[in-house]
Amino acid sequence: MIRILFSGDVAWSTGRKALAYALPTLKQEYGGFDFIIINCENAAHGKGMTDKIFAEFISLGVDAMTSGNHIWDKPAFFPTLDAEDRVFRPANYAPSCPGRGYGIIERRGKRLGILSLQGQAFMPPIDSPFPCADTAVDDMKAQYGEKLPVFVDFHAEATSEKQALAHYLDGRVSAVIGTHTHVQTADEQILPGGTAFMCDAGMTGSHGGIIGVTYESVKNKFLTGLPVKFEPCTDEAAFNGAVIEIDEVSGLALNIRRVQLAVEIN
Repeated sequence: MIRILFSGDVAWSTGRKALAYALPTLKQEYGGFDFIIINCENAAHGKGMTDKIFAEFISLGVDAMTSGNHIWDKPAFFPTLDAEDRVFRPANYAPSCPGRGYGIIERRGKRLGILSLQGQAFMPPIDSPFPCADTAVDDMKAQYGEKLPVFVDFHAEATSEKQALAHYLDGRVSAVIGTHTHVQTADEQILPGGTAFMCDAGMTGSHGGIIGVTYESVKNKFLTGLPVKFEPCTDEAAFNGAVIEIDEVSGLALNIRRVQLAVEIN
């Protein structure tokens, strides 16, 4: 069996602290993980990534990082996207964009394919994730066999698009877990073909405001329609994510559990 811990969007410094506090507790509760994966696109003050934060996550024991539209917000991180095989940008951006969208990582004697995708509905213009997923999954399995476990982070807004992709890939990948909305859904399930699915893993960060920022800063935008500066919230820190267990022989999911863990941070 392969056991994966996946964290939804790790947002702002509160999210980074919440991740650091939660990991020891979750490792003890579940008896350890073969792979720890996080979505990192909001880690640097809500927008993008930095080399310093990348090193911080690696020091915590994170094995791989997926992302989304905000991965492009800090161009200084582009060389790391190109150089590192532990961080992934959505594969359905143009091939000329920095970084890679999928790949295979090996840790602790086990192998896992990882695919990062981004949705089209209510999102910046981008190529369709459906044919891109076909190409990526076929490529990885051509290298390591049809039973290769594959984890997919689908960074998308619309639940319908997330459900559609999950059913499209059902039986071909181990898990399709959504990110982006910062609100965890309660629809974790194993689809008929054996793929674990959840519309959104939620957010690791502050849950005391509005998807990670203070209520006051969001309120004015809705009341006036004018641009505002979002201020990060620091209250009610929590880890949101999922634990997925995969049959290493078949590459299909055995179990998926939604994870919500409140943490006290300094």
